[in-house]
Amino acid sequence: MKKKNTKQPSRRHTTVLRQLVELIPAYLVPKLARETGVAACARTFTPWSHTVAMLYAQVSHALGLNDVCDALRLQVTALCGMRGARPPARNTLSHANQRRDCSFAEKLFWQMLQHLQSEHPGFGRGGHKSIAWRFRRAISIVDAATIQLVANCLDWARHRRRKAAAKCHLRLDLQSFLPRFAIVDTAGEHDSVRAPELCAGLREGEIVLFDKAYVHFAHLWALTGRGVFWVTRAKDNLVLKVKKRLPAHADPRILRDDLVVLKGLKAGRAYPQLVRRVTAKVEVDGEERVMVFLTNNLEWSPATVCDLYRCRWEIEVFFKQLKQTVQLVDFLGNSANAVKWQVWTALLVHLLLRFLAWRSRWVHSFTRLFTFVRAALWLRRDLADLLKRCGTAEGTGGSLAPPRQSELPGFAMFLMGQQA
Repeated sequence: MKKKNTKQPSRRHTTVLRQLVELIPAYLVPKLARETGVAACARTFTPWSHTVAMLYAQVSHALGLNDVCDALRLQVTALCGMRGARPPARNTLSHANQRRDCSFAEKLFWQMLQHLQSEHPGFGRGGHKSIAWRFRRAISIVDAATIQLVANCLDWARHRRRKAAAKCHLRLDLQSFLPRFAIVDTAGEHDSVRAPELCAGLREGEIVLFDKAYVHFAHLWALTGRGVFWVTRAKDNLVLKVKKRLPAHADPRILRDDLVVLKGLKAGRAYPQLVRRVTAKVEVDGEERVMVFLTNNLEWSPATVCDLYRCRWEIEVFFKQLKQTVQLVDFLGNSANAVKWQVWTALLVHLLLRFLAWRSRWVHSFTRLFTFVRAALWLRRDLADLLKRCGTAEGTGGSLAPPRQSELPGFAMFLMGQQA
């Protein structure tokens, strides 16, 4: 009786791109395609092929539609091994980005975040201890990043006279350094307009940090009523009246610590309670500057208020990682739907690479991880092994070339002849 061959193919024989995209469960894309109506719009170009093409465009820093389509067509054999993905034509990919609902890409990102954290509970717990671990409660950071667009092509995103821009509003979890809520829209609205949506999921006892662009006292009063603690900076034109001056702090950088009320008619009605104002010297770019912080917590030390606001810089680091690695400069479409497709796919790529860094215990920068994966996209090597052997990771070193190229045939015999 002939035995069946049950041996599974080695990961060494699959490309790095395939190992990256197959982190997405096989059931997830068809399920979301049915829920969002994308499956009904698809004919020959399936939602999975569309997802793979957009992920490739982000990782490879594709400059345009032709760049994506030509590259995938040249690698059609390897592409078909990725659950039957097919290379798109230029018009097909353009039409898909324009017509297929971008909520599919949005839901895919959030479902993948939930999937990775449920399957791997250690992922997203934070890799190092910081001020966030001094508080046994969640700390969120709210901010927005502006994405510059071409004004003469994108009338829907016209921001100023000769500028166009989209904006990504984000609520970042300080402990996990992962997004908890995001809104991708035009940059025409002020940041404070989106603040209630971003903070809607905050629970009692949690802490939220944001800059003075999000200061809207009706929203701050609503957060206080829900038991949410907030820390922000005071605007320069804010008029306050000191009700009580708290005792001086031992730290010479703390200049004043006061309990104040808002004097403006609208602001006073919007926030009728006492607000704590901490004035301190903060080092910025090697120079000390005086900054004024506001919070609704009356028990923390003034140094703690300053340290909490300093943590707000972490979301700037997140946006810097996003803009310096994934493709948010050259867009594959001019419509609002196409731009949102690309932004949500960029967030998904960032999430997948963060997971790879956590799983392989990556010790280098995120930028180096991205460039390393981009350079090895079509290599048929085990991705985990490649990451472990990169540079000085784990101190193992090793050759990154295929086995036939990692040695010099006859070199040992040459050395023996020289020694003789």
